[in-house]
Amino acid sequence: MVFYELFCISRTRLVEANLKDLVKQTSLIVMNKGGVVRNLKPLGEKQLPYRIRKHQEYHVQGYQWLMQFDANPTVVSELNKRLKVDPRVLRHAVIRLGSKLEDIVASAEKTGTRV
Repeated sequence: MVFYELFCISRTRLVEANLKDLVKQTSLIVMNKGGVVRNLKPLGEKQLPYRIRKHQEYHVQGYQWLMQFDANPTVVSELNKRLKVDPRVLRHAVIRLGSKLEDIVASAEKTGTRV
C-alpha cells in the first residue's frame, strides 16, 4: 500500500452534519476498498488566496481539512472521481507521500504522525 495525504477545501457555510458526512463518506471510500485512514485533521475556515469558481458560484472562503491514509492507486482514482463531482468540495489534492517503508517513516516524521 502507498501512503497518501488528501488536502480538501469544502464550502464554508455547510451544516455541521453535512461536513461530517463529507468526511465520513471520503473515509469510507478508502476503508471499504481495504485502505486505512491514519489521521483526520481539521484546519478550519480560512480565507482563500484567490476566489474559486465552483458549481456556478464564486467562493472566497473555504473549510480546509487533511486526511492521511494508506491505499492502492485505484482507490485514489475513485476518490478523485467522487470528490470532483461532489458539490460540497471546492478543491482537493491527493499527494503521494511514499510507497516504501523508509519513505513512509520519513514522511511520518515530517507530518508528525506515528507509524
